[in-house]
Amino acid sequence: MTIVVGNLATPEGRAALDAAVAEAEQRKAPLVVVAGPGEAGQDPGELTERLEAAGVEIRLAPGSGDLADDLVRIATETGAELMVIGLRRRSPVGKLILGSGAQRILIEAPCPVLAVKV
Repeated sequence: MTIVVGNLATPEGRAALDAAVAEAEQRKAPLVVVAGPGEAGQDPGELTERLEAAGVEIRLAPGSGDLADDLVRIATETGAELMVIGLRRRSPVGKLILGSGAQRILIEAPCPVLAVKV
């Protein structure tokens, strides 16, 4: 079983990655980090070094550019036990509408989803 997370250079992306690393350490599960072509995330070499230093088995998975689709697809392919996503805080009106990518992930995910708020 694996844990799946996206690699995004946003506060939400960093919070999701930190939570995914903690879950991988606790569950002793490998971590699959998904990044689409051209997506700004942490440098893959730097990311690999950081996670290996934490004792987490890591696999980098290239995505197609639609992170929501990529996360769901890779979670399905790997038989993931958990997917981790980051969400930003929203205004009271904004809370009525969850981001479309996050909403698709929550609806289509083949496993539990841990949503980390920033």
